[in-house]
Amino acid sequence: MALALACSSIGMASARDKKADTPPIASVDELPQGQEVSPTVIELAGWVVAAKDTQGYPFAVIDKAAAQILVFGGDGRLRGAAPGLFGSAKGDHTAPGVAGLALREIPGRDRTTPAGRFVGGYGPSIDAGRVLWVDYESAVSIHPTATGVPAEKRAERLASATPDDNRVTHGCINVSPAFYEQIIRPTFERGGVFYILPDKDSLAETFPEFAQGRATTQGDDAGRARSARR
Repeated sequence: MALALACSSIGMASARDKKADTPPIASVDELPQGQEVSPTVIELAGWVVAAKDTQGYPFAVIDKAAAQILVFGGDGRLRGAAPGLFGSAKGDHTAPGVAGLALREIPGRDRTTPAGRFVGGYGPSIDAGRVLWVDYESAVSIHPTATGVPAEKRAERLASATPDDNRVTHGCINVSPAFYEQIIRPTFERGGVFYILPDKDSLAETFPEFAQGRATTQGDDAGRARSARR
């Protein structure tokens, strides 16, 4: 239900720029049954489309708290939603120099997935071939669930019904292999924009233009409500 609401709400924002006879694109929903998509995620995605913030490139809205990733095409239509795994440490910034460390050398406190707006795309890596970089400077990428350390139980964590155990990576974002191949890879083959919601920072700090637009909209709504009571 929540995902359907997200589709319809964001679709309304993009419909003004699309032909009426454009066929809908079937989306892939891997979210656990009954898990909600936050209103903030829906609002942010709607703002991205309305403001043309990606200039026609596909984008993803990533909610660390709910361990969700929603992927949209350049037309603003939802292509897929799935659970994700994120950095084991809560935090919204990357520690200086962490990108140059081997995984085993990264202190636990620095294993964060940074928040913010990132323009990313596919490129080479030292040890994993061609990867989808979300933020090359902080060495954060999206890739299929890593299973090299069985004790981490990454596949099991990803499959669990709640986001409580989805903080386990060194900072990268993991999704299921099926979602990666079916949605992530084809959507971002030519790059895209990634919006990662913060753990601790405010939305105003993380997405100032969205927050400003949101405040303006809420103010306009309040003004209309006051007028209606006269």
